[in-house]
Amino acid sequence: MTDIRVRSTHPRAIRLWLYAVAALVLAMVLVGGATRLTESGLSITEWKPVMGVLPPLDQQSWQAEFQKYQAIPQYRELNNGMSLDAFKSIYWWEWSHRMLGRLIGFAFLLPFLFFLWRGYVPVSLRPRLWFIFGLGALQGAVGWWMVASGLAGRVEVSQYRLATHLLLACLIFVAMLWTAQRCEMTARAPARVPIRVRFGAVALLVLVLAQIYLGALVAGLRAGYVFNTWPAIDGAFVPAGARLFFDAPLWRNFFENALTVQFDHRMLAYLIFVCTLLHAFDVGRSVKSGAVRLGAFMLLAMVTLQATLGILTLVWLVPLPLALAHQAVAMLVLTVVSLHAANVMAGQPQRLSSSSRVGEEKLV
Repeated sequence: MTDIRVRSTHPRAIRLWLYAVAALVLAMVLVGGATRLTESGLSITEWKPVMGVLPPLDQQSWQAEFQKYQAIPQYRELNNGMSLDAFKSIYWWEWSHRMLGRLIGFAFLLPFLFFLWRGYVPVSLRPRLWFIFGLGALQGAVGWWMVASGLAGRVEVSQYRLATHLLLACLIFVAMLWTAQRCEMTARAPARVPIRVRFGAVALLVLVLAQIYLGALVAGLRAGYVFNTWPAIDGAFVPAGARLFFDAPLWRNFFENALTVQFDHRMLAYLIFVCTLLHAFDVGRSVKSGAVRLGAFMLLAMVTLQATLGILTLVWLVPLPLALAHQAVAMLVLTVVSLHAANVMAGQPQRLSSSSRVGEEKLV
């Protein structure tokens, strides 16, 4: 990709703006997790990008919203008899989630237009920022597409759409962090980093994104409420193949079989932990940059914490505080691995050979 290390007169303003919007995206993901765990996501049954800003303001408006919720299967099959006060509590979660989405759109677009007007944004950076904005607009549509899947014929949203919605939010978050971190590299000389370390950092980022996607499938299938033992699952470390792959066609098991999805989530967690441990060891042995070393060891600590929270959440039958902590730390892991990968990729690719040659700098 083009070198985006900002060559404008205001790189710090651009960097802080991106970090601030990324923090809002992080908050929105956490509120979205709480919305799902509290079964609040279907409490608003319409998509009104403009008029939906205002919540119900009187008793009549609240009753009208409640009647719309009472018409969907989730109310009839799960919450029949719910009081209006109970409905208000779930409504506020979903309303807050949607309001954060609107706030993020304004917090990104308005400063961006101002920076463009003032000429602060380098030409090479503009397509990337417009692309991020486009992903944000798409995310709003994907969010409604997800909600719509739970309004008829089922009592919850589709796990496919839930996972897509979360993954897209994470990609937007990573894009902002990566761009902001690369903008920060102007003031210091890049470190020399072996190619295998560069590959390892990016591979870990991809694995963490894949794990978050699997986590969303687990959540969508409520798979965390079953097979609540560890390290065994369904009576063994590796369940019987007939139980893992009973559905046809075969691919459906990886998305719709609760046992298979939870097993995949566990196995990928083990893989990420081992890869992170090896990566930290390799960085400590072969990289002199303090920032790169710190990132690798912070990532190992966060992955260890996340694995521990995941196990406790499972065996204690998904208590709300632990489930929220597990989701929050997942986003912190994604934050650390994104910044670490961006930092590593900004370094000079060092090809270790008998002559210790250093390759030309390649920016991504």
